[in-house]
Amino acid sequence: MKKNQLMTLQPNVETRDLNTIAAKSGGNLFESLVIIGKRASQINMKLKEELHSKLNEFASANDNLEEVFENREQIEISKYYEKLPNSVIIALEEFNNDEIYYRKATDEQA
Repeated sequence: MKKNQLMTLQPNVETRDLNTIAAKSGGNLFESLVIIGKRASQINMKLKEELHSKLNEFASANDNLEEVFENREQIEISKYYEKLPNSVIIALEEFNNDEIYYRKATDEQA
């Protein structure tokens, strides 16, 4: 999902039809939730790494009490990431739009 699409997602929690979610994985709700949860973890890690790398660009090497002040760029970057929808909401949207690739492990592979 692209950055501009992330901001169009509704960040608030809303009721979802569990039967629709379960139908995406062949009727197994637990399997669907595991897929969504794993994708949400991937999204969360990616966003966290992205945020830390952007914040580190503006970090000063030698912080002392006189030099500690509000860094406007860091604040703006942090506000942007705070406004993004939760990673579970993003993952659920990707799952509903068939944007997640997943496969089932068979007994032979396990």
